[in-house]
Amino acid sequence: MYKKLVIVTRKTRLQGLVERFNTRSQAKFYIEHAGGDFADYEREDDAYRAALDVIRRSLQFDIPQQLVDRALVPTFQFQKEDVVVTLGQDGLVANVAKYAGAQPIVAINPEPSRFDGILLPFLPDQARPAVAKVLEAKANMREVTLAAVTLQDGQRLLAFNDLFIGARSHVSALYRITCDGKSETQSSSGLLVSTGAGSTGWISSVFNMTAGVTSFCGGAAGKAIRMPWEDRRLLYIVREPFLSRHSQAGIIAGMLESGEELVIESLMPSGGAIFSDGMEADYLAFNSGAMAHVKAAEQHAHLVVS
Repeated sequence: MYKKLVIVTRKTRLQGLVERFNTRSQAKFYIEHAGGDFADYEREDDAYRAALDVIRRSLQFDIPQQLVDRALVPTFQFQKEDVVVTLGQDGLVANVAKYAGAQPIVAINPEPSRFDGILLPFLPDQARPAVAKVLEAKANMREVTLAAVTLQDGQRLLAFNDLFIGARSHVSALYRITCDGKSETQSSSGLLVSTGAGSTGWISSVFNMTAGVTSFCGGAAGKAIRMPWEDRRLLYIVREPFLSRHSQAGIIAGMLESGEELVIESLMPSGGAIFSDGMEADYLAFNSGAMAHVKAAEQHAHLVVS
């Protein structure tokens, strides 16, 4: 059934610095001159290289391996015969899952002392038995709900954790929001729409901020909402809505039930954007006249679990 292993990697911080400053010595000079700990960059890079070596050697099955850098994932064509192996932090899983289709994803934590690994159930030395179970059709998998946004011209973007809808810079976004028969014009720092998998991610920081502000004002802070990965609902929150003569703040947060959608019409002549899972480079332009429809996607991500 499966004919290829696609191993998705990402550049370490050290590799990024070397690309920026051309040489390792120049990168070291820059970090140490700024008071940073260059040795930590080296430790991270060493650990990552060692982990990659382990999984490449251990995943010697009778099918080929293909290495794909994270930057190429949006344009890479995953096939139905692929088993996807990711080596990196949780964000790499999120970035890959929305492009991998229905293919199983085996997520490896290269350095558990550094990365929380909420989405990373396997260590490098556990990669072979995990992949072997996939090849034998014996793996345990979880179906993760994805969010989808579609523009009226047919452009579409999926999200594993969350969608951001707003302005590309730090200026206020201007748009009209419609949900559950209610509609209003808003000016804000944009909207976040979260899946169950994303409920412990970016959107949780909004709950943290709300709790802190509420406590400062003498109120009782509410609890952050946590949702299962398989939950077909989506949670949305408007960030920093501005109340004025021309903008309202009545539709601030809510839950989209399965099948329901959120509709946002851009009122921004330029600079509007929609991106998912923190990948700002892979975005949809969201300028005046664009109409975005957000709901749970029909497609699921399939994560292999232990």
